[in-house]
Amino acid sequence: MQTRKHLIIGLGNPGRTYERTRHNAGFDVLALLAARHGGTFRRPWRGPRCETARSDVRGHALTLLRPLTFMNLSGEAVRPLLARGDGRDGFALDELLLVYDDMDLPPGTLRVRPFGSAGGHRGVASVLAAAGGLAVARVRVGIGRPTDGLDAAEYVLRRLPASEQAGWRAALERAADAVEAVCVEGLDAAMDRFNRTAG
Repeated sequence: MQTRKHLIIGLGNPGRTYERTRHNAGFDVLALLAARHGGTFRRPWRGPRCETARSDVRGHALTLLRPLTFMNLSGEAVRPLLARGDGRDGFALDELLLVYDDMDLPPGTLRVRPFGSAGGHRGVASVLAAAGGLAVARVRVGIGRPTDGLDAAEYVLRRLPASEQAGWRAALERAADAVEAVCVEGLDAAMDRFNRTAG
């Protein structure tokens, strides 16, 4: 099996205020991956505003990246790590995998996709703008839409109630499984495995 490198971009907001919120699904999935594979997040001395951890999954080198720019400017942390036409080393588009929350999917549902639009998600839009196209693979973690009168911004940034935390943890674990599958088995195999069930 051919091994390769991957840049896994988990979207979220930095700081304790945003911990355990739906909008930090990407951050939380990357934390699980780091814990599984011995990675430790560190901030670079200089360069992009992010923290990264390096992990190895069955011979595949994963760089886990969590932007520290806040959600809507996530692309600013990603752009310096992308390959450039001037020969500078970096990650090509087909080596990127984006992990984020998605209100258009029911809670607990996962979708693995090879490309697509931002779907109204500003963090995704920022990364796609930095990448210069829509051909960025992604793992979407369903969070559903509010049903109790909350507006969307309040819903995604509110901490999950205790009654939902076990189900949320299970969804994040499956999303981490999906990331591993994309990297090791390939997109087609991961889509076949994870897009058929709701979690």
